[in-house]
Amino acid sequence: MAMPKLAPVPAAHDKLRALGILALNGMFDEMDAVGVLRQAASEILAGDLAVVSSFGADSAVLLHLVAQVDPSLPVYFLETGKHFRETLDYVETLKKHLGLINVHALHPNSEDVKRFDPTGDLWETDPDSCCHIRKTEPLEPVTEQYGGWVTGRKRFQTKERGVLPHFELTSDDRIKVNPLAYFSDADVNQYKIDHGLPEHPLFAKGYKSIGCAPCTSVVAEGEDPRAGRWRGLNKKECGIHFDFNGAIAKPMTAATKHTLWKDGAFIADPFHEWAEGDDPATVSYKHVPLAVFLANRDAVLANPHPLGLLIVPGDRIEDAEADLGRFASIAIKFPAFTDGRGYSVSRLLAERHGYGNEIRAIGDVLQDQIPLMRRCGFNAFVVTHEPTRQALIENRLPEVALFYQPVGITEVPAGTRPFLRRAH
Repeated sequence: MAMPKLAPVPAAHDKLRALGILALNGMFDEMDAVGVLRQAASEILAGDLAVVSSFGADSAVLLHLVAQVDPSLPVYFLETGKHFRETLDYVETLKKHLGLINVHALHPNSEDVKRFDPTGDLWETDPDSCCHIRKTEPLEPVTEQYGGWVTGRKRFQTKERGVLPHFELTSDDRIKVNPLAYFSDADVNQYKIDHGLPEHPLFAKGYKSIGCAPCTSVVAEGEDPRAGRWRGLNKKECGIHFDFNGAIAKPMTAATKHTLWKDGAFIADPFHEWAEGDDPATVSYKHVPLAVFLANRDAVLANPHPLGLLIVPGDRIEDAEADLGRFASIAIKFPAFTDGRGYSVSRLLAERHGYGNEIRAIGDVLQDQIPLMRRCGFNAFVVTHEPTRQALIENRLPEVALFYQPVGITEVPAGTRPFLRRAH
């Protein structure tokens, strides 16, 4: 039966759309996998659907369905830079065998990797952050382009997936399609046999669920197929999935209004706000208050995770001068529009201490301040004020043309003769 394509909705969660998803699941609850995918691709989300595949142990089954329904459907593979060589070879094997003509590899941002994982061992100390920069961040801009996407998840894989439906409504009002939701492990294996699908080279060696090489291990007989993923850690998902029951992972932030302005755009912010009770020896992606750092200096310096430093009015940046290079970001708080002490701190960082990483302004950050902040060394801004957000997006910030207190050697004080000014 033909189904009308669901109309686009605003970012706010639409209750009628949620009811529509329940109706879809009721109508297609017993439909076979290829039927579910065909309805999604040709009717429900026609022209607005993409596939995300790990090209892992069971991926051939989903991709065979894709080849039957539409081999030109866009298929995205997260090439994290940490995959087994066998997985990369398997991508090419399946593309050729199935005739898939629209497969794309998504790579992590090289600057993010350089900044947060310079030695390549972040997976060992902070796997959540490793997944964030290598999977979640590269995928988010892609999902923003589509109304829905297809996954290969199945109910039998983990207890959290035990109530997985064919259709989900994610927190950003996109539709996630799970054609294989009701497949059992035996169904998957029999499907591969029935259709003569090439096996992942590592499957016969005991790898039943295959992700990045450092975080994947062999599964023993009788174990949960995903027991070999992040073994020994309290981690079950990489972060790109959010089931309707909320138990698997935090929702993707694709439709979230980002507040960090950097390099000419609002982007996802890897840092989170410091909370009371946080352990300075183990936290990651947080700005440690200066007072906490000074009281726990050895623990912070030994902490292997990416960290920032938080400066509030009254703090002396000189107290951390010897350790500024430890921090990937320094956040300077402006508690009020009239409090200008943060400008001096930024100038000290950039000019006296030679700090070259991110200097971000937080707090009361408004459009009239940003040109001045930039002059003083700020290169990132956390902005929640809506008119200021729009001014940044539309590139219509006020200009500063006259300098009574010049910065550096390029700005000339008003009323002086430039040709008499010399560099010091």
